[in-house]
Amino acid sequence: MRSVITTGKTVEDAILAAAIQLAVQRDKLEIEILEEPVKGLFGVFGGKDAKIRASVIQTMGEKTRYFLEELLKRMGLEAKVDVVESDDLISVEVSGPKMGILIGHRGETLDAVQYLTSLAVNRDSKKYKRIIIDTENYRKKREETLARLARRLANKVYKTKRRIVLEPMNPFERRVIHATLQKDPHVVTHSEGEEPYRKVVIALK
Repeated sequence: MRSVITTGKTVEDAILAAAIQLAVQRDKLEIEILEEPVKGLFGVFGGKDAKIRASVIQTMGEKTRYFLEELLKRMGLEAKVDVVESDDLISVEVSGPKMGILIGHRGETLDAVQYLTSLAVNRDSKKYKRIIIDTENYRKKREETLARLARRLANKVYKTKRRIVLEPMNPFERRVIHATLQKDPHVVTHSEGEEPYRKVVIALK
């Protein structure tokens, strides 16, 4: 977050100086008064200027970009972070070399980064926004793979009349399986177990 400390004969003078230095409108600043002005003797001697700290107010999207860029640097990754913010969703696309490290095994690292970013950005916000982080179109590809798997296993359950318990999956992956088979006429799905070992079960109706 960009911030400056400025002084002025009055608090408003100090705020105006901060707005000029930061090149933003007054309403885009968060103001902390560090010292109130003190009038001098006869209005001349021993006076003291007002002192403030002004910080540029960030949108949740800007907070997301800043936090993620810092986190990726600490991970040793050079990456470009593109953020699209809507009323209730922040979509992030990360691009750069070595994105396989960011994705991790079956997307586990990507999910962890997304979780940490969501915690940091939503922590002091009055309104919660869902954050989705993706790279190299991984989530869409993973979703398509899981949807194919779900349909194939549903067909197997229908033919063998025996339920199938899938390996442990994260919440995103489980949602894909449930959504894919939600309207299947032959099978039903449910989850069982505790995180992080929660599994999807596909059974005959």
